[in-house]
Amino acid sequence: MDKSENQISEEITEENVEETEQAENNFEQQAAEATDKLLRVMAEFDNFKKRSQKEKEDLFVIVVCDVVAGFLPVLDNLNRAVAAGAESEDKSLLDGVKLVQKQFVDALTALGVEEIKTVGEEFNPELHNAVMHVEDDTVGANTIVEEFMKGYSYKGRVIRHSMVKSAN
Repeated sequence: MDKSENQISEEITEENVEETEQAENNFEQQAAEATDKLLRVMAEFDNFKKRSQKEKEDLFVIVVCDVVAGFLPVLDNLNRAVAAGAESEDKSLLDGVKLVQKQFVDALTALGVEEIKTVGEEFNPELHNAVMHVEDDTVGANTIVEEFMKGYSYKGRVIRHSMVKSAN
């Protein structure tokens, strides 16, 4: 038994120990590099998913705005018909147009489309398009005094600017 122990101890030399330690260090270094690469790829994939989701949501908002913008002239004409019908003697036709107008506005509201507030508000070039200006001492500076065409927004994005008259 002494021989086998001697043979074993002769085989295990300092050189073998150093080679084993070096191999272990190389293996640990490779494992650390692989772990680092994996973590980076996982982070990149997570960022890709978030970016793709945001792009999809942004595209949806753009499409809704484009579709609603195409229908706004129809709503404008309904509003004009109601205004003109107020002078008419045929109230049943006016009532019918008002119902269609209300249904249209309700559909836009259900989508999340909002009217941009105007009269009495401070002029904001991001929301309003001033087509006229008047001097009026009864109202404050930069105040909207009249609305010519309603503006609409969807999730903070302006679909159409309000056409307004501002004062001072």
